[in-house]
Amino acid sequence: MNQRPNSWVLHVDLDQFIAAVEVLRHPELAGKPLIVGGRGDPTERAVVSTASYEAREFGVGSGMPLRIAARKAPDAVILPVDAEAYLAASDEVMATLRAQPGATVQVLGWDEAFIGVQTADPEGYARQLQQAVLDRTRLHCSVGIGDTLVRAKVATGFGKPGGVFRLTADNWLEVMGYRPTIDLWGVGTKISQRLARHGISTVAELAAADPNGLVAEFGPRMGPWYAQLGRGEGASVVDDTPWVARGHSRETTYQQDLTTSGQIEDAVRELVERVLQDVAAEGRPVVGVTLKVRYAPFVTKIFTRKIAETFDGEVVLTQALELLGKTERDRPIRLLGFRAEMTMPDQARDGHTPTRSGW
Repeated sequence: MNQRPNSWVLHVDLDQFIAAVEVLRHPELAGKPLIVGGRGDPTERAVVSTASYEAREFGVGSGMPLRIAARKAPDAVILPVDAEAYLAASDEVMATLRAQPGATVQVLGWDEAFIGVQTADPEGYARQLQQAVLDRTRLHCSVGIGDTLVRAKVATGFGKPGGVFRLTADNWLEVMGYRPTIDLWGVGTKISQRLARHGISTVAELAAADPNGLVAEFGPRMGPWYAQLGRGEGASVVDDTPWVARGHSRETTYQQDLTTSGQIEDAVRELVERVLQDVAAEGRPVVGVTLKVRYAPFVTKIFTRKIAETFDGEVVLTQALELLGKTERDRPIRLLGFRAEMTMPDQARDGHTPTRSGW
């Protein structure tokens, strides 16, 4: 008796991707603590882009200041970021995924993608996929299997490194119910803290929450969506429509703090100019601006506003400088970032799948 194939969502996540690419380029680094970040100089201001599993054992993690990472793992090899090499490796991986039989591929970033497939044996399909990626690129990946995008994404964490794990409606609460809400895809520290103020600390508590009860805290769209997220529900269709940027951003960490109004304003003007060059290539008007400021030693503030649709760079610059006026001008600044939001070609897709912002 033939078993009818089911529709499955697979989430493919390359294991320690950037570090793994560097080890392929430098085989002598295999098994050693490896950190990639900035220009590879821990005396400069930069953060860790990735750390090998060996470096993570010393407490090194992505986003950590490079100088702190170097102190935690004094014997680690520190390499500069080489974005072109990682992009080339990513392209090979994604081409491999698209070549799999019956696969619909939705790329999420350099190192991860969703795959929609009909198969009676999702674990077998996942293992074949892993082998295909390994054969073509010499890179290892983990695969989460789910009946929704959220469950597949969360499942991958249980498969790492190099394994396969399935999460569906049948075992979602058994596996996730007792875990803190911050373990959910799309829930960060601030959201988990806001949920905790309403007596919701675990995934099971969020799954059981009254969606209408969350509206006052998170709004009419996001309140019910967080309740849905707690149940692992949501979109189940993988969409291979090419990704379109919602905005463009640039940021710079300064090796010496900016301390004068002239320095700071010049830096903002430079960032806006670079972002506008990216936006011009899109041919879509700007509808929002965001200024990111990191004061010394490490306090970050973000200022944002919506604006009327405009193609005028002078209008965008004026808005950016007005946001700058909201900053504490007497505090030294170590990082500045600027982001311009654009109109989208079409309305946002339904499903409210968690997305990654530019920051």
